[in-house]
Amino acid sequence: MADQIQSSHALLEYVRDVSLRDDPVLRGLRKETAELPMGTAMQVMAEEGQLLALLVTLCGATRVVEIGTFTGYSALCMARALPPHGRLVTCDITDRWAATAAPYWREAGVTDRIELRVGDACATLEQLLTEWGPDSVDLVFVDADKANYPRYYEAALSLTRPGGLVVVDNTLFFGRVIDPGAQDRDTVAVRELNRLLHEDERVDMSLLTMADGITLARKR
Repeated sequence: MADQIQSSHALLEYVRDVSLRDDPVLRGLRKETAELPMGTAMQVMAEEGQLLALLVTLCGATRVVEIGTFTGYSALCMARALPPHGRLVTCDITDRWAATAAPYWREAGVTDRIELRVGDACATLEQLLTEWGPDSVDLVFVDADKANYPRYYEAALSLTRPGGLVVVDNTLFFGRVIDPGAQDRDTVAVRELNRLLHEDERVDMSLLTMADGITLARKR
């Protein structure tokens, strides 16, 4: 049986050439984000944004929750995949970057599908559970502070309907998950979540070795 292929820069460029469907709105937001401090490191890669849009479509999603907005690239990708009556709630601890996101959301014609909620994400998720009830969301995308990943996952799973998806970004965390010397709160929390996901019989799961690790968890 074949093992994982070795991904050279040339091969990754080939994959991008034959699979990435890009446009000026997406490119413009990526370019502006890349000019910000830590912008490139914090923004999801273009291929991941395209994957998120595909997952929204495959779920037949009309209600999506995102934990961690930054400059709104992933929100833009997912909102464009929603039907006109669909809704995406994206939450962040600050509205500092909303000014960057807004013009691109507007240009893409999805402003009316996106609601930005500012504040502690755990509190926002509790509010959504109260407003909508459990099993009420089709897809939750988790891409925020890593120390709270286990808490975010549990709240996301409560919100997600059976057959829906919880998508967790950065589950390989720059390779730090296999470094025994990496004992900071963020790395420890990602390791904890990875173990939890592997053992969690409430979901079917797969960790994709794409970008910085993307885990898909389908609620049973």
